[in-house]
Amino acid sequence: MCLILVAWRVHADYPLVVAANRDEFFVRPTAPAAFWKEAPQMLAGRDLEAGGTWMGVTRNGRFAALTNFRDPAQNRKGAPSRGGLVADFLAGDEAPQDYLERIAPLGRQCNGYNLLMSDGATLWWSSNMGGAARQLESGVYGVSNHLLDTPWPKVGAGKTALAQALERLPDDDALFDLLRDDGIHPDAHLPQTGVPLDWERLLSSAFVKSPGYGTRGSTVLSVGTDGWASFDEQTWLPGAQRGERLRYRFKVSG
Repeated sequence: MCLILVAWRVHADYPLVVAANRDEFFVRPTAPAAFWKEAPQMLAGRDLEAGGTWMGVTRNGRFAALTNFRDPAQNRKGAPSRGGLVADFLAGDEAPQDYLERIAPLGRQCNGYNLLMSDGATLWWSSNMGGAARQLESGVYGVSNHLLDTPWPKVGAGKTALAQALERLPDDDALFDLLRDDGIHPDAHLPQTGVPLDWERLLSSAFVKSPGYGTRGSTVLSVGTDGWASFDEQTWLPGAQRGERLRYRFKVSG
C-alpha cells in the first residue's frame, strides 16, 4: 500500500476503520482480494510475483497492512519480500508485539517498510527505518511511504477526510471519495525522497495516475462492535479505469 488511513477506536460502532490505496506498476501480476486456499481464514490480495500481500484481514479479526518506505538509495536487490511479513502474521496467531519482536532480525534484511498489525485487541505500528515498534492508542493515523504520521500533504489531508467520513458510516462512499483524490500538491509542500521532482509530484496525490504506474486498488475495511467485518475493494486499471469491485462481509469469530 502507498497510503493507509486508520481510525482505531474512534467511532462508537466501528472500532477499526481502514481506507487504503495500493500503488504499483501495472505490469506486476496481482490477484484481487480473496480467501486464500492455503489459509482459508485470511482475506487478502496477492502479489503474484513475490507471493505476499499488502493488506488483509482474517475471520478471527486479525488485520495487517504494509507500505514501502521510499528511499531508492537504500533499496537492495534480492532482499526478502516485505509482503510476506503481512501474510505470515495473518496466517498465525501471535500477538502483534510478539510477532514484531520475533521478525525483527528478518525485518532488518528487508527494504524499508511500515507495518500496521492488529489482533483485534491492540493495534501496533512498526518500521525497519526508524524507532521502536509501538502500540497505538485510540485515534486517527496515516502512513504513506515514510514513517507513521509523517506530515506529507496527502497523509494530513487523508486523516482529516477520514475523520469526517466516519460520521457517515455505515455509508462508505465518503471513504472511497477520499481515496479517489487525485489532486497534485504544490512543489513547496512535497518531500524530497530521492526520486525526481516529476515523480514527487505524481506521488503526492492520494490517487496516483500515470500510464505505467498508479493506484491499482482502493480498499475500505470496517469492523463493527456487532462483530461483523466489511471488506470492500475497488480495483483500478491503467488510465484510472474502473476494474472489478469486490465486497466481502463476514462475522468475526473469537
